Amino acid sequence: MYPFVRMVKELWIARNAAPLPLSGTHVSHHRCWPWDLDIWRELNNGRALSLYDLGRIPLAMRTGLIGALRRNRWALTMAGASVRYRRRIRAFDRIEMRSRAVCWDARFIYLEQSMWLSSGDCAGHVLYRAAVTDRNGIVPPERVLREMGHDPAPPPIPDWIAAWIEAEALRPWPPMQESGDPASQRLARRAAP
Repeated sequence: MYPFVRMVKELWIARNAAPLPLSGTHVSHHRCWPWDLDIWRELNNGRALSLYDLGRIPLAMRTGLIGALRRNRWALTMAGASVRYRRRIRAFDRIEMRSRAVCWDARFIYLEQSMWLSSGDCAGHVLYRAAVTDRNGIVPPERVLREMGHDPAPPPIPDWIAAWIEAEALRPWPPMQESGDPASQRLARRAAP
């Protein structure tokens, strides 16, 4: 189940926090509860992605994105993610989450988030490709940033993010499937001249 109560708590805390520049870092603190665990008694990888929302949505609020979404009846969607898990997060561990926008291009805003243990070790890191959408599709970040009152000029894209963008462009879509399965056969028939 989605952590609705925790999200309300984070939005309540962030409501009086100082506004952030688009590249500012939102820092939040969380606890790993028993219902966040998998069968190995550590933070479930899928749950970790849900918990990252607890930092990302308040970040959007503090940078002015939520206001722009509401005024324009836009939506926010995650269009891709690359995740690294490096340290186990166990029940009752306290986590510091850091969330920030790194850069943007003509279609997407790239965000990074990390979870840190009280030992100072980084437990996990995620790079997200986010898109603002309306009924016609993706709204260019330049337009979104202007609506938020930020400079729309994009900062340089770090090499590691540029490499991920390139890799994603090479990734086949729809995904490759076994040639004998019914879905692949339907796709092959559609693609045939």
